[in-house]
Amino acid sequence: MESQSTVQTVNRHAPLGLSDGQALDMYRYMTLARKYDERSLLLQRAGKINFHVSGIGQEAAQVGAAFALDRETDYFLPYYRDYAFVLSVGMTPRELMLSVFAKAEDPNSGGRQMPGHFGCKRLRIVTGSSPVTTQVPHAVGFALAAKMRREKAVSFVTFGEGSSNQGDFHEACNFAGVNKLPVIIMCENNQYAISIPAHRQLGGKVSDRALGYGFPGVRVDGNDVLEVYRVVKEARERALAGEGPTLIEAMMYRLSPHSTSDNDLAYRTKEEVDANWEKDGLAHYRNYLTDLGLWNEDKERDLVAQCNLEIKEATEYADRAPFPKPEDTLLHVYADTEGGA
Repeated sequence: MESQSTVQTVNRHAPLGLSDGQALDMYRYMTLARKYDERSLLLQRAGKINFHVSGIGQEAAQVGAAFALDRETDYFLPYYRDYAFVLSVGMTPRELMLSVFAKAEDPNSGGRQMPGHFGCKRLRIVTGSSPVTTQVPHAVGFALAAKMRREKAVSFVTFGEGSSNQGDFHEACNFAGVNKLPVIIMCENNQYAISIPAHRQLGGKVSDRALGYGFPGVRVDGNDVLEVYRVVKEARERALAGEGPTLIEAMMYRLSPHSTSDNDLAYRTKEEVDANWEKDGLAHYRNYLTDLGLWNEDKERDLVAQCNLEIKEATEYADRAPFPKPEDTLLHVYADTEGGA
């Protein structure tokens, strides 16, 4: 009689210091971000909102990074696809919907910025600018301030691989390396800078560029939420120990078009996109939790229903909320000296 052996899934999150509850929370935020993204795409197609930049396929890296950082002390400079990241550090679906509907209550800009331009003082999310990569030197500046104040904090910034070819990226990396600043610089390499594939943008790895600036560069599977968590956690420990920056290149694939103004099948095939859906970090992480016995179909059904309800309520609230007043255009543009500000 032949002996049969079964392959048992190894618990990978516990050795990283993550409890079962935290591992499940990671999955919840990935799912919530996906549902928010899908709803926003539908809202734009229905003419309810004007524009959406999708982050579908990038949730794993964003959630893994967020869980490795400290929400009470660190500074966050996300780029415009980082819905899963900002949700993980405390932003709510209602706040995201207020932004995409351009309403006055939007905490990011009072309804005056494009969607995906995050900024929230209470959550330590630093306001971003529209020109790509400008957030990288900003993050380095926050890291310099933290070092000068002797704060036990790091700054964390994300951007796409196309942005790594901008001068802002190189100047920021050079300054951070020279001064050994506590900054984590994470490239979300989703293979496309709008319509330009990575092989036409880069002659090598983004992570290898760190060598020229005197600090480590790490390439990581961006579809593996636990591996991203491990790498960002180690980078944070290095930064707090005074060892300086880390450049992380998280490899992933942008499963949706660049934006709702983009026809992605003009520059890539449906077969290519379908093949990359098989690598989707959300599905792989769900399978991991299921194999460990932490997840099942009933829990999945309940979570999806909960997320859909949360998104529905956020959508209805934002749709009814008032738009900014015309005079609000001048808010935060000129100093208010009357009140002593």
